[in-house]
Amino acid sequence: MSDRKYFGTDGVRGEVGGPTINPEFALRLGYAAGKVLAGQHQGKGRPTVIIGKDTRISGYMLESALEAGLSAAGIDVLLAGPVPTPAVAYLTRTLRLAAGIVISASHNPYFDNGIKFFSAHGTKLPDEVELKIEQAIDQPMQWVKSESLGRARRLEDSAGRYIEFCKSTFPNELDLDGLKIVVDAAHGAAYNIAPHVFRELGAEVVAIGVQPDGFNINHEVGATYPERLAEEVRAHGADLGIALDGDADRLQMVDADGRIYNGDELLYLIVRDRQQSQPVEGVVGTLMTNFGFEKSMRDLGIAFERAKVGDRYVLEQMQQRGWLYGGESSGHLLCLDCHTTGDGIIAALQVLTALRHSRKSLSELLVDLKMYPQIMVNVPLQAGQNWQGHAGLAAAKAQVESQLGERGRVLIRASGTEPKLRLMVEAEDADLAQSGIDTLLAVDLMK
Repeated sequence: MSDRKYFGTDGVRGEVGGPTINPEFALRLGYAAGKVLAGQHQGKGRPTVIIGKDTRISGYMLESALEAGLSAAGIDVLLAGPVPTPAVAYLTRTLRLAAGIVISASHNPYFDNGIKFFSAHGTKLPDEVELKIEQAIDQPMQWVKSESLGRARRLEDSAGRYIEFCKSTFPNELDLDGLKIVVDAAHGAAYNIAPHVFRELGAEVVAIGVQPDGFNINHEVGATYPERLAEEVRAHGADLGIALDGDADRLQMVDADGRIYNGDELLYLIVRDRQQSQPVEGVVGTLMTNFGFEKSMRDLGIAFERAKVGDRYVLEQMQQRGWLYGGESSGHLLCLDCHTTGDGIIAALQVLTALRHSRKSLSELLVDLKMYPQIMVNVPLQAGQNWQGHAGLAAAKAQVESQLGERGRVLIRASGTEPKLRLMVEAEDADLAQSGIDTLLAVDLMK
């Protein structure tokens, strides 16, 4: 990934009006992607690409520019309008399209945006395809002749198709009758989809975060601000709360008492429920997955592996091992027996399946999962500072690991977005974790 000029771990992302998130770049990106896809599609007829977006005001501008670039390359375009990121993955696959494009910056504020791609199989584009698109972006544009230009049309029933797909992942013999659920769509892509899914399965739904205005996406609502959901669940006397982020691929949940449950806890519930009816060979987490989750998987006889932070890396490890379940503490949960990518709505339905099967509450189902206290501290780094070769830090890390043994773990990693070193210690109790952090902080990185 280090040789990328434009693409990050999840497409192109940045502030609107910056070097990449602007109409000129989107036009060139659309054209470059179209040329690469057209080359792969030779002999199969004219390729078609679907474009979906979240509710940011800049989505209209970027959608038009991408559409123009794709058309200039001879690619037909389907415009899905505001739909979740995983909806684009589903529609790309089920409509047998060449690729899918999502205009979204996920959980970021409205003034950011991004562009990411799905393959014909509904998965992230392979690295080699992204590299080909990158190389084509800086080449001169030579659009096709008028008779070969791509056509564009609206896919009017994109939301309805996706709602039915989500519902199909919930067992036919079950329903949500008698449950009162607060659904927070973060004023994002699922604002007109998520409430319908749970309501049509029988739940009484109180919908919040469903009034997008182009500027309020993720603002004090959604999966990155679950405190609002907890307040609403208590205020409405609801049984549960479900919070998605701006593009609806991330999930947090709240119980009737207002307690917030993160991705590790929800993934544990899904895996435990699946294990009742089928073997679960292994689960993939990340470097940030709680140590208590890892120990619980071990106790259940389930293999566990850690990937780098990012759902792309989780998915890569799952595919390499042939495993079906994985996720991040932040709420990106993948159930490959349901969908090809992480999906907040579908993940919530799998948790609800576990609740219905067991007839227990979230807290009751999690009584055997002991989450370890986790303390993280950020330490400033100087440009070019070789923290990895610092003997004092290595010795302190070894000392803490020796003290913890099987009672915790240490993680030291550089931030990918700012000049900071992240120090993290997990332990059976908070005092032990704090002692470990204090030992690491006592190291002078300048010496």
